[in-house]
Amino acid sequence: MKLSAFGRKFTAEAGITSLMDDLGNALASGDDMIMMGGGNPGQVPEMQARLRQVLGDIVDDEDAFRRLVGIYDPPQGEKQFIAALVELLNREYGWDLTPANIALTNGSQAAFFMLFNMFGGDDGEGRQRHILLPLAPEYIGYADAGLGKDLFHAVKPEITHTGPHEFKYRVDFDALEVTEETGAICVSRPTNPTGNVVTDEEMARLEAIAAERDVPLIVDGAYGTPFPSLLFVDATPRWNDNIILCLSLSKLGLPAARTGIVIAAEPVIKALSGINAIMNLATGSFGAMLAEPLVRSGEILSLSRDVVCPFYQRKMRKAVAVLEDALGERCPWAVHKPEGAMFLWLWFPDLPVSSLALYERLKRRGVLVVSGHYFFPGLPEDDWRHRHECLRVTYSQDDERVAEGLRAIADEVLTIWAEAGSARR
Repeated sequence: MKLSAFGRKFTAEAGITSLMDDLGNALASGDDMIMMGGGNPGQVPEMQARLRQVLGDIVDDEDAFRRLVGIYDPPQGEKQFIAALVELLNREYGWDLTPANIALTNGSQAAFFMLFNMFGGDDGEGRQRHILLPLAPEYIGYADAGLGKDLFHAVKPEITHTGPHEFKYRVDFDALEVTEETGAICVSRPTNPTGNVVTDEEMARLEAIAAERDVPLIVDGAYGTPFPSLLFVDATPRWNDNIILCLSLSKLGLPAARTGIVIAAEPVIKALSGINAIMNLATGSFGAMLAEPLVRSGEILSLSRDVVCPFYQRKMRKAVAVLEDALGERCPWAVHKPEGAMFLWLWFPDLPVSSLALYERLKRRGVLVVSGHYFFPGLPEDDWRHRHECLRVTYSQDDERVAEGLRAIADEVLTIWAEAGSARR
C-alpha cells in the first residue's frame, strides 16, 4: 500500500492511538483490568438521571425526535443549542456574544485538529508557523494533530514544591518566546494530564502577550469553566475576540455524544464552520439537543458546580489518601497539586526504570495507566529525566478499584527500588 505523506503520518505510532488501543483491547477482552489510563468520565448518578429525563422528553416529542435523528444541522452546529448558550454566557459573564461567535464540532479533539492546522503549519508565505504551548506537560491528544512536522513548541515549567509529597508546575515566562513563526498560543485549564490550573494572573499575562503579538490564545476548557467546572481552586472564565475558548460536553457525562464547543471571533467561527462542512458535512445533534434544556435553564452551571465537581473532588481526596498510606516515606514520590480535572500526575524522582517500563510492568499486573513521557509535545528529545519519571492515572472510576490500582502502583514502585538496591549490593 503506497501512502501519501498524510497517510504515513496518521498511520504511524502515536501516543493517543496507543492509549485508545490499550483501552479498547482491555475492554473487549473482558480481562479484569483496572482501567486508570483513559479520560472516560465517571457515572455521576444525578447527571445520568437528568439526561435520561431529557432524552425521554425528546423521544416523546415528535418534532424534537425528528430534529434529533432526521435532519442535518448546519456546519456551525445545532442552532437552538447555540442560541441558548449565547444567552446563558452573556447573562452570566457579560461577554456580548452572538450566535456567530459559536460553532460546534464532533468532539473537542476534532476542534483542535482544525484550529491547530488553521493557525499552524505552512502559511503559504515561506514560514512554518508553530503552536506555542507555554506549559508542558500537556494533553497527549495534541501531539500528533499537525498535518506537518514540528507543529508544537513547548516550554519547560517551573516546578515549585507545595507540600512534603506535592508540587506544582508554573509558567516560566522568562523562557516563553513568541516569534514571527508563532501562529497561536494554546493552554489547557485545568490541564490534562496534571490537574494543574493556570492561575488568573498567569492567564492575564498570557492574554496580554498574545494580544501584543497579534496571535490568538486558545484555551482548552474541556474540564474547566464555565462547565463542567472540574475545578478545586478558583479560576475566572474569560473571553474576548483574541481568545478561542474550547469547551466540551464529555466530562458532564456525554463522552459518546462527541460534542465540542468553540467560542471565538466571527472570522474564526466562519472558517471553522467551512472546514467542518468539508470534513464532516454536519455536526451531530445528539449532545447539543440533550444539553440544550440544561443550558436554556442555566441548570448546566448549577449541576457542574454542585454535583459534578464535588463528585470528582471526593474521589480525588480518597485517591490521594490511598497514595499517602501506600507510599508514605518509603521512596521518593510526589503528586502534582490536584487542582482540577480527573487525574493524578505522579512523579517518582530518580526512579531506576523509565515511566514506560513502569507502565509495561503495571499492565502485566492488570493495571492500565499512561506513561508520562507522551505528554511533552513540542519539547526536544533531550536528557530531561523528569519526563520519564511521571505517570498519569485517572480516579474517575469505582473508588475501590481505583484504590486497588493505586496500591498496585505503589507496590510496583517499591519493588523496583528494592530490586535496584539488591543489584547495587
